[in-house]
Amino acid sequence: MIDARLQPLQRAALRHPAQMLAARGVKADAISIAGFAVGLLAVAALALGWWTAALVLIAANRIMDGLDGAVARIQGPTDRGAFLDIALDFVFYALVPVGFALHNPAANALPAAVLIAAFVGTGSSFLAFAAIAARRGDRAAAFPTKGIYYLGGLTEGFETIVLFLAMCLIPASFPLLAWIFAAACGVTTILRWHQGWTAFR
Repeated sequence: MIDARLQPLQRAALRHPAQMLAARGVKADAISIAGFAVGLLAVAALALGWWTAALVLIAANRIMDGLDGAVARIQGPTDRGAFLDIALDFVFYALVPVGFALHNPAANALPAAVLIAAFVGTGSSFLAFAAIAARRGDRAAAFPTKGIYYLGGLTEGFETIVLFLAMCLIPASFPLLAWIFAAACGVTTILRWHQGWTAFR
């Protein structure tokens, strides 16, 4: 919901570290893959109930997700980088609820499953819109530097990160937070369906 407004702040914060990494020859794709590996460690930490470690690893994953784009803008963005970035992001988002479900299946499995299904709704509507928009040559005015068409919604990247961090800080609240966020994702999915139906008529 507010990703576009946060972009200038994110770019300013990551500009210097991105320049340092690019100067040392670190590739954006390598940062994407390393960030995903950090995300997998976060899922393992969640399954073990290591909440502080999981919080730190999730935050590191998201920082690296911003850094890969910042480095790509310096080195020159590529189609492979844009594909890798979004593909790994969506898998990471789905795996975080799995970590909570593994930690406490009795309490968390059902809300985790519903949350993952809700992520499928937001992700599939996002990617379907992006695919058609690319074929038509459309660009998202709010996200001009993104490698694919970014379609906004009630639940975007920032809101999802806040959700995951809140779940780590108050792990007992996972079921309630998962149900609430799944409902918000449902609203986002319906709004995106409507936007696609209207834009591509």
